[in-house]
Amino acid sequence: MNEHALAWQVIPRRETDFIPCDLDWQGALAMTSAPHPAMPAQSAYQKSIARYWDHENNDINVKLGEIDGLHHHHYGIGSAHFAVLEEPEDVREEKINAELHRLEQAQAELLAKHLGPVNPSDRLFDAGCGHGGGSLIAFDRFGCHVDGVTLSQAQKKRATQYAESRGAADKVTFRVANMLDTRLDTGAYSASWNNESDMYVNLDDLFAEHTRLLRPGGRYVAITGLINDVHGMASRSVSRINWHYECDIHRRAEFFKALARNRLAVATVIDLTHATIPYWSLRRQSPHLATGIEGDFLSAYHDGSFQYMLIAADRI
Repeated sequence: MNEHALAWQVIPRRETDFIPCDLDWQGALAMTSAPHPAMPAQSAYQKSIARYWDHENNDINVKLGEIDGLHHHHYGIGSAHFAVLEEPEDVREEKINAELHRLEQAQAELLAKHLGPVNPSDRLFDAGCGHGGGSLIAFDRFGCHVDGVTLSQAQKKRATQYAESRGAADKVTFRVANMLDTRLDTGAYSASWNNESDMYVNLDDLFAEHTRLLRPGGRYVAITGLINDVHGMASRSVSRINWHYECDIHRRAEFFKALARNRLAVATVIDLTHATIPYWSLRRQSPHLATGIEGDFLSAYHDGSFQYMLIAADRI
């Protein structure tokens, strides 16, 4: 889930806000590669997301990425070193940043680990790549080609600069594209993923595109927050998270049903809820990085209405 709040422009969420894939089931599953027409027009909602990211300069996204050129737009997992809060004032902010970045890095590494066996000759797809941190981690791990897409020209530009600075520009490429209709080659990818970006789109449209892109047996991985169906309607805290990020968090059951409808067979499920609580607890106590939504995340995780999950599925 990307770190932003479009409070300046509340846009109604409707199915018509999303651009569906222009492929039917036969087209989505065909292993052919036809010439692609021009990128379709974006919806008003997608344009608002692109405008925000073209001008975004939030410390939680910028300062952590400056540490090592791996710029993430997701949250972290693992035990936190809370002693950084007691560091001398002149180094405290730097130490807190480094610790939060370490936890975010651990989350991205976990996702990459679950992409399955990947060879240097394979291709990977990063849906909603942001500034490309996850793509670069996957490249470091596998040495293969990675394609990332984002709605933002500014994100694409910065992600490309990071790839160039790390000597990876010949293998890691970024483009401005709609992740529901990428116009990338059918069946060309051994693995693909969403890292906290599914809550901005319709799941069937999203998974149909991943199914189209993946070769048979290819692996799809998501790390995402989901509403716990046992609790019924979205809790007050989850509703506030939706408002803060202008997103629409999906229900757990809805997520799994949409995977099945789109021929993505679940292989691994890991509940990361308890593993992400230390990240949010540390961030809540970080005066230079806290955005005010930390308490709602912690409340929702503790009362069980919200779950942070890794889900891996194979394309059949």
